[in-house]
Amino acid sequence: MKRKANLIFLTGFSTAGKSTIGPILANSLGFDFIDVDRAIVELEQKSVVEIFSEKGEAYFRQRELELISQLSHAENLVVALGGGTLEHDQTYEIIKNSGTLIYLKSDLDTLTRRLSNKDDRPMMKSASGEPLTPQELRARIEQMFLRREERYKSHAIISVETDQTPIGKTVEHLTRQIEKHLKEHTAPQDTASDNPQTLRIV
Repeated sequence: MKRKANLIFLTGFSTAGKSTIGPILANSLGFDFIDVDRAIVELEQKSVVEIFSEKGEAYFRQRELELISQLSHAENLVVALGGGTLEHDQTYEIIKNSGTLIYLKSDLDTLTRRLSNKDDRPMMKSASGEPLTPQELRARIEQMFLRREERYKSHAIISVETDQTPIGKTVEHLTRQIEKHLKEHTAPQDTASDNPQTLRIV
């Protein structure tokens, strides 16, 4: 599989800014954008919480793998990954071998504050489906963050803090870094294609 500089994967913990920054960044680059979680929700006609509850995490990860396998052949695309996407080994291998990984990082206090106001994340629920207490939520976020961060950082060519910087400045910084990366890794004959791909997500 050819690794493409112009296939951008945004990774990071839930609420780190992938779904917010992603479409603005794509517009700045002149790329298309897709949010993996939202695409699966549209395909399944169920929320992520409902999919996890009714069909299990393994089913969700398989749908995620199928979608990212399709996206791995695309170019000029920004993809917002789910917070847990990189934990699936096969999906992780596809991502790191097909595109450019960017890590949007937030600290634990910020993540806990943001997630305490959300009710649409599976991590917010106990095994019985009940909401977590603030203490339980903090402990779970910390546990998951420490487990996931190694992969967030492992193949990211750019890591950027999203807590204190305005979105516009973050996008401006990422655009400059990505354009530099594209110039360094894209041969002149590869910058345009006579056969642009049209993605059909199923």
